[in-house]
Amino acid sequence: MSAEEREELAEGPLLSHLVELRDRLLRAVIAVGVVFIPCAIYGNELFTLIATPLIERMPNGASMIATSLVSPFLAPLKLAFFVALFIAMPYVLYQAWAFVAPGLYRHEKRFAIPLLISSIVLFYCGAAFAFFVVFPLMFGFLTTTAPQGVQVMTDMSNYLDFVILLFFAFGVAFEIPVATVLLASTGLVSVDTMGKNRGYILLGIFVVAAFLTPPDAISQTLMAVPMYALYEIGILGSRFLLRNRAKSSDTADA
Repeated sequence: MSAEEREELAEGPLLSHLVELRDRLLRAVIAVGVVFIPCAIYGNELFTLIATPLIERMPNGASMIATSLVSPFLAPLKLAFFVALFIAMPYVLYQAWAFVAPGLYRHEKRFAIPLLISSIVLFYCGAAFAFFVVFPLMFGFLTTTAPQGVQVMTDMSNYLDFVILLFFAFGVAFEIPVATVLLASTGLVSVDTMGKNRGYILLGIFVVAAFLTPPDAISQTLMAVPMYALYEIGILGSRFLLRNRAKSSDTADA
């Protein structure tokens, strides 16, 4: 076989993969766009819902303000996009999985599918924890710390950027069990090493929480405590996974 023939054979699979990647990306973009339309229509209602934890705890007579002329239009539209991405994320990740899955072995698929599902669920749980638990306590504390004579009036665009950052931070923080299981299953870090270094991990978690949350002890603790609890859950899950893997290997040898 000549060099030109081998090059043509290699170009065939590459072009087919590129075409499939384009189709998967197009489906993901269409899904986000379809969900975005109703979210944009009800953008003001969505913004009111997201702002409720702060509005309910602001002093009497205080309100949220818009320091830019276009903020009342752009802020709900920006929120609508992120809500659409948040809702359509399972379908987007499914398209990514459908593109990668044909190149995986059967045992890799059995391991990756529950890991993918659990990572999605944990991210949603982290965002829900931030909205229902962290926001009420954090805003209740921050709105009472203003010096006398200072009126608390938050800009809506700044508030939206702040809560989106916290949603993402708590969603990623809740992925700790997935990261722990991946490290243990790939052999990069042993489960025993994870257990022995709990003190360093706890210190690192509080440092990370201090960077990701506002400079108050309440929000920092509300992020650090669940992160450490999820770390312990990840260790237990890693032990269970490795134990089952060892049993399966012994059964196969027998």
